[in-house]
Amino acid sequence: MKRVFDLIFSVLLILPCILIIILVSPINFLTSSGSVLYWSRRVGKDNKIYMMPKFRSMIEATPLTETHLLDNPDSYLTPVGKFLRLTSLDELPQIFSILKGDMSFVGPRPALFKQKKLITLRSKKGLDKLLPGITGWAQVNGRDELLINEKVEFDLEYLNRKSFWFDMKIILLTILKVFNRENISH
Repeated sequence: MKRVFDLIFSVLLILPCILIIILVSPINFLTSSGSVLYWSRRVGKDNKIYMMPKFRSMIEATPLTETHLLDNPDSYLTPVGKFLRLTSLDELPQIFSILKGDMSFVGPRPALFKQKKLITLRSKKGLDKLLPGITGWAQVNGRDELLINEKVEFDLEYLNRKSFWFDMKIILLTILKVFNRENISH
């Protein structure tokens, strides 16, 4: 049922997303050098690596690490990068990862391939069997402000509580958090 929801919801959102992509792409292209999309190596279901698209919000010379580990992350943002991140518009291209089956709307956020501690902890808890999501229980409970152990505990709670209605609650909470710009530190 989850995959059916993901497909139906993706198809319903594809037209508005394409319109936003058509608006954001030239702005991103004209305000910074490099490609409009950034393809990030992420860890998916069963710890398989896949390429996750995002609108590029950081300059090309940004070190390949988690944003919170950068000295002064704002100095790496493109002219429209901060706006893309605050509004979560940088995540929109991930709808194509949902259509492809690499992601779901709701699930643990996909780890960067370099986040060994997070990947190991998730695997020990059986969380590697879940499709990663655009949003998840950890995102609505702290997002960038959570420690790795806290993220894993929220992801485990999601695994234990997962249902259609819990996913709907997470999606609604995500919309509210994005609208209110809560728990977004960079």
